[in-house]
Amino acid sequence: MKRRYNITVTILVIAVFLINSTVCAASGESSALGNLYALSAVLMDGDSGRVLYEKEGETPRANASTTKVLTCILALENGKGDDYVQVSSNAAAQPDVRLGIQKGEQYYLEDLLYSLMLQSHNDAAVAIAEHIGGSVEGFAAMMNQKAKEIGCTDTHFVTPNGLDAKDDGGSHHTTARDLALIMRYAIQNPMFLKITETRDYSFSDIEKKRTFSLHNANAFLDMREGILSGKTGYTGDAGYCYVCAEEKDGRTFIVALLGSGWPNHKTYKWKDTAALLNYGEENYKYRSWWKDPEIPLIQVKNGFTGDPVGRKKIYLHGLLDISEEQKETCMLLSDRENVTCQVKVPSSIEAPVRRGDEIGQVTFRLNGELLSAYPVLAEQSVGERTFTRTLEYVSDRFFH
Repeated sequence: MKRRYNITVTILVIAVFLINSTVCAASGESSALGNLYALSAVLMDGDSGRVLYEKEGETPRANASTTKVLTCILALENGKGDDYVQVSSNAAAQPDVRLGIQKGEQYYLEDLLYSLMLQSHNDAAVAIAEHIGGSVEGFAAMMNQKAKEIGCTDTHFVTPNGLDAKDDGGSHHTTARDLALIMRYAIQNPMFLKITETRDYSFSDIEKKRTFSLHNANAFLDMREGILSGKTGYTGDAGYCYVCAEEKDGRTFIVALLGSGWPNHKTYKWKDTAALLNYGEENYKYRSWWKDPEIPLIQVKNGFTGDPVGRKKIYLHGLLDISEEQKETCMLLSDRENVTCQVKVPSSIEAPVRRGDEIGQVTFRLNGELLSAYPVLAEQSVGERTFTRTLEYVSDRFFH
């Protein structure tokens, strides 16, 4: 049975494409970037989530304190800044890097989030996790559920601070692509941006017995114009890791790096990040990808328009119900990328046809992946030729 579509047809952006499609480094792209130090790297369009460049972007690896991006966003979504957070013995016993909180002390949740993101304190991370999730294990379950909701496909977090660990679900890990998706999600939260953009911050415990002063360890904030947010990380398994977001000239780029060097090579992550951001800025611009499709006429078999003997063939026009504004939709594209258009309509269809019936489809693809799809709709109705209708037509013409 033919389906009738409403007049309003909006752009169908296929989520699988925007999240999963990757543009792998071809020889020209590789030479433009040089040799990245990172074992895994992703450059992502922060607007659509499309991967613009990747090096082993789907390979699972330990990711150290970049985990704290998700810890922070979960706390912001499930807690309040003026929540009282009680420090447990487990939180107080966390290894360096640590704030030095002590069992029984109380802190405002917001203050601990600054400790978490500015100086990556492991004890603050556990105190936050126990407050939000009831336990580290409960919070880890929340983290893994949230990662799936964001679109991560190979992420398993065991700890809120990113320290190397294992549980029944496996080792603590993510991929460069998943980490970029987490950062893409996090920067949509204004409070997350406020915290991670802050250079210096001071606070006390609730009883005002001790005061702490923090300086943001994300040195890249002041290395490059336009950096919105970032988080460093290091463990013996993970190596140096980094994830950041940049907004410049109306474009948002996200970089995620895993395994970008080990001790004595602490600056490799900055070099990799700069190379990827330069590549994005130089090669990707917003431009419209719309192309007006040529839709062929479709013959309507057994159609009736008043010709009693059907001597004339009946053809139907197909149309797309799309606004000029929709046609002007832009996305980040390089000069090497072209969106292709394919029209799928039958050469003929059987009557009856009603105006607005779907009679075909127009698809747009980028790098072979489905980008958008639109139904082709019948421009007019065509009735079916029947014996009764033909008899009525002849009778009407004969007697009137």
